[in-house]
Amino acid sequence: MRFIAVLRTAETHGFPPPELAEGIAALGAEAARRGVLIDTAGLLPLATATRVGVSGGELTVTDGPCGDPTPLGAYAVYEVATRDEVIYWTKRFMDLHRRTWPGWEGESEIRQVVGPES
Repeated sequence: MRFIAVLRTAETHGFPPPELAEGIAALGAEAARRGVLIDTAGLLPLATATRVGVSGGELTVTDGPCGDPTPLGAYAVYEVATRDEVIYWTKRFMDLHRRTWPGWEGESEIRQVVGPES
């Protein structure tokens, strides 16, 4: 089963401390070696985003900031056998934040991916 975990956090935290970046790199390398991590990346701030939408039958294009209450900060795509496995990896990712970035707050949302290749 394929899942995506998206990180939601305020953009006021700034860049992560070096210990967190190193921990994330090590965790990503471990998950890749185990064959469960397909893709991962950080996302630039909302100020750089563009939204394309439909409202009232019209297409709209809006350049950021786009005004989400809690912006997306990163994502990871996993291929695992069970939902518990993706929860395991996501908990480890979030625990790195808790241990290495005092005062940081955020959450990861896990969603199963559906489609022909998932």
